[in-house]
Amino acid sequence: MIKEYSQNNNNVVINFSKKYCDTSKELLGSTGFKKVLSKYISVLLKKDALLIDRLHNIIAEDCLATSLLKLFKLLLVLDSKEVKLLSEEYNNLLDTSSDLIEFVEGFYNYWRTLERYALIQSTSTADGIENVNFIEANNNFSNLILKVYRVIEENILGYTHSVYRQLSAGINVGIVLTENNINIPTEYESLKDILFIKSVVITPPFIIYPKRNKRSGVFEEVYSNPLKDLKINKSHYFCYPAKVGESLAFIYFHRDYMNHGVSLSNLFELAKPHECEGKSPNIVYVFGSKLPNKEAKTVFYSDKKNDMYIGFASTNDEIDYFGYMKKMILTLHNTRMIDKNHLPIHGAMVNITLKNGETSNVAIIGDSGAGKSESLESFRKLSKKYLKEMKIIFDDMGTFKIENGEVIGYGTETGAFVRLDDLENGFAFGAIDRAIIMNPNKNNARLLYPVSSYKDIVKGYKIDMLLYANNYEDAKNEMLFFNDKVKAIEVFKRGLRKAKGTTTETGIVESYFANPFGPVQRMKQTDIIIESVFDKLFKNNIVVGELYTKLGIEGREQKGPENAARKIFEYLLKR
Repeated sequence: MIKEYSQNNNNVVINFSKKYCDTSKELLGSTGFKKVLSKYISVLLKKDALLIDRLHNIIAEDCLATSLLKLFKLLLVLDSKEVKLLSEEYNNLLDTSSDLIEFVEGFYNYWRTLERYALIQSTSTADGIENVNFIEANNNFSNLILKVYRVIEENILGYTHSVYRQLSAGINVGIVLTENNINIPTEYESLKDILFIKSVVITPPFIIYPKRNKRSGVFEEVYSNPLKDLKINKSHYFCYPAKVGESLAFIYFHRDYMNHGVSLSNLFELAKPHECEGKSPNIVYVFGSKLPNKEAKTVFYSDKKNDMYIGFASTNDEIDYFGYMKKMILTLHNTRMIDKNHLPIHGAMVNITLKNGETSNVAIIGDSGAGKSESLESFRKLSKKYLKEMKIIFDDMGTFKIENGEVIGYGTETGAFVRLDDLENGFAFGAIDRAIIMNPNKNNARLLYPVSSYKDIVKGYKIDMLLYANNYEDAKNEMLFFNDKVKAIEVFKRGLRKAKGTTTETGIVESYFANPFGPVQRMKQTDIIIESVFDKLFKNNIVVGELYTKLGIEGREQKGPENAARKIFEYLLKR
């Protein structure tokens, strides 16, 4: 059973199924409240705050948490004058009400800076709320915290506030968990009985601060199973069952990485319980497992015996970035696609209907920072003038398949993981009601938000135009078309771009087929598939070219992608 309350670093997890507080008395008497209070006092002690020194002049250091908790309980029902009569200690505390108010305000703000998660399990004690509407329960919990904070503060002050700010003080993310009877091979017994995520409730704005803000290198393929003899505490892990394109992925993450685990809900379609029941996954990823020697390890393995693709990332500050969650999942899916003779595409694809009624499916290939997502955002900005409708098929990773003599594109994700730096000012505020924002105070700040439906990304769309995103050349024209298949393959396979700070790379760099997530690890196989796909594109007279997004050129970060998008529309309208 998952315990009532746990806290690690900036992350708190409350098990509503074990204990749900309906009243102020229950809240102050809960294990969680006591632990948050003690933790806040520890934070002040670590900072050597003067406030703590002043409070210790009245209350002994080892009694501070206990005495303040008793005082708070009294202030729920009595005003400060009545409390002063009960003891000299309370009288002295309330005589220095400014210090007490400073503590209460700091305590409340500390609570709000934490990432706050609530769980409901499929089996619970009588104190739980399994059968209560989760959204209503979360709203009530938030109101309860606000009420307790305001009553205590106003009873200290002796008067009511004139202005109230109805902030979100409850839970950032609620998760409903369920048991699932999955069909997983015996080699993966250690993963059995880990609870599956059934649904997720996010209260925006949800802003998280991972320890890292960029990814480094490529994932190494290993040839022995990294999950063999894996020993984990099952009550510390959760499984997000994701539909990654046509792949079913079971993504297991440690509670210390709850922010990355729940962020998956804005990126990949959550598989329903009946879609997992009795099923064996195509992909298994364990994220945040401790190794005996504290080694930093991000590897993947092809389990040919069970036809599964396995990923593993060990607990380490270096992996505390969502890119390590997302890109490993996509590497596993892409490797599976290559083994099925399909071509993984690192880029973006959109199905557009122009004002003249003509439809086109445009795909743009490019590695991280090349301008593919920014070009799609420019499509959106220009849509009023040029488009009747636009559907995003993929924003980062897709798959090309040859079907009935045509090259057909499919997506993998229903969301987008984009750089705030290169988007139009104010865009984040427009998307804040649906977005998860990561490290907004740092370079390579990211926004994660839904852009497509699963039905659309797996439908399959014939490629009408394929472009390589060139972000480093200030070419006179925004597009160049290839007449020569060999030359086109050379440009696409070389994968040149100017690094934009999304990884640890700098300057002009190259990556095989602009895709270090599968093709790099399967070059020989991918070479053959690229040849067959481009052969089909040129035989079918599909437009193949280079798009100059100019995203890597200083001062052109926004106008470059916008001009490139406009050039695409103008070309399609003239065809």
